[in-house]
Amino acid sequence: MRAVIVEDLALLREGIVALLRENGIDVVAQAEDGPGLERIVAGHKPDLAIVDVRLPPTFTDEGLRAAIEARRRHPGLGVLVLSQYVEPVYTAELLASGEAGVGYLLKERVGEVRSFIDAVQRVADGGTALDREVVAELMRARQAGGDEDGALASLTPREREVLELMAEGRTNAAVARALVVSGGAVEKHVRNIFAKLDLPASDDDHRRVLAVLAYLRAGAG
Repeated sequence: MRAVIVEDLALLREGIVALLRENGIDVVAQAEDGPGLERIVAGHKPDLAIVDVRLPPTFTDEGLRAAIEARRRHPGLGVLVLSQYVEPVYTAELLASGEAGVGYLLKERVGEVRSFIDAVQRVADGGTALDREVVAELMRARQAGGDEDGALASLTPREREVLELMAEGRTNAAVARALVVSGGAVEKHVRNIFAKLDLPASDDDHRRVLAVLAYLRAGAG
């Protein structure tokens, strides 16, 4: 896997670079602002760009804008956005930029090495990785949007837990480990979720997560 990093804080940027390289990921270029992202993506054709939401000069949403534009110009590019805070509006915009190869994590997750590397791999492979706090916020927005009396309300508490873990990008096996239940129990919950939400069931984990994200996206806009 070939990755580029865009982060204005040199210490954090170098830390992420070292972490990725220690885990066998080839970091081919670094930048510290939005124009730098386009330059290194065009020059190196990476599989993945890891981008801070807030970049110079205003430190608002330059990173997000640059990431969305990079995906428009380079459709195969996976984008993993890092943020200091849970920002549902930014999450919704990122999701709207395309279904495959997107991720949004809080910066503090970088310290959870195994989970962070798993997220990097998923996004580079065309999957999804949403921070658990981001998913929870999207779920709350979905409920506040009036769907609580509809499909979402039909889910049991356990099915909601499974749905949130699925939306984070976790496989059935990972969901089973997180909830300390059997794989068979998770499969049953997943089938029930698809049926209740009228989502197309599939054996393909990637398509499954994208279907769930499409459902969540409706509550994030």
